Amino acid sequence: MVAVPNTYLCSSTGSMINSTSLKQASQFWLTAFGAHCLPGYTYETTNTAINLKDEMMRYLHTMIRAADLDKTLSFFVDHLGLVEVRRYDSEQGRFTLVFLAAPGDADEAENKQSPLVEITHNWDPETYEGGRNFGHLAYRVDDIYATCQRLMDGGVTINRPPRDGRMAFVKSPDGISIELLQDGEALAVQEPWASMENIGTW
Repeated sequence: MVAVPNTYLCSSTGSMINSTSLKQASQFWLTAFGAHCLPGYTYETTNTAINLKDEMMRYLHTMIRAADLDKTLSFFVDHLGLVEVRRYDSEQGRFTLVFLAAPGDADEAENKQSPLVEITHNWDPETYEGGRNFGHLAYRVDDIYATCQRLMDGGVTINRPPRDGRMAFVKSPDGISIELLQDGEALAVQEPWASMENIGTW
C-alpha cells in the first residue's frame, strides 16, 4: 500500500493528481486536462491510500500534431471516416485540440473519453518531421478493399496496398502512418490490389 496525501480525484475519470503537480500546472492544464479531466469537470480531495498493484490503468488517447488542421481533419474524417467527438480552442495557448474516434468506438469515446486520437494544432506555423520511433496508428475495417478504394477515390495514396487481402498502410498529410487491418480472416486475393506496388514508405 502506498499513501497518497493531498491528492485530487477527477470526478469524470477517477484519475488522481498530487498537490505538487496541481500547483505547478498552468490554469489551462488544470481546467482542461489536469489528470485527464476536461473543462466542466471538478476535483475533490482525497487522502486514500492506494494499492498500486490493484490500480486500474486504461488507455486514453494518442496525440499527433497537425500543421494544417483542415487538411488533417479532411484526411481523418472525410477520407478515413473517423468521428469528431469534441474540440477545445485555447486563445491564450494559441492551439486547438480535436479528439477523434473510430465509428465503432464513438459511443464509448463519448462516455469514457477513450479510445481517441487527439489532433493538436498550434496556431503559429510549425513544420513537423516524422520519426520511425512513433510507428503507426492501426484500425480494423470491415472490408479492406472497399476502404482502400474509397481512400484512393478521395485522392489518398495507398503506400502499402492490401495485396494479401489483410493489411494496408496510408499516411496522413503530416506523415503519420496508418495501418488498416481486415476484420477476421483475410479476404481472397484479388486485382487490382494483388499487382499494386508499394509507394514510398509507411
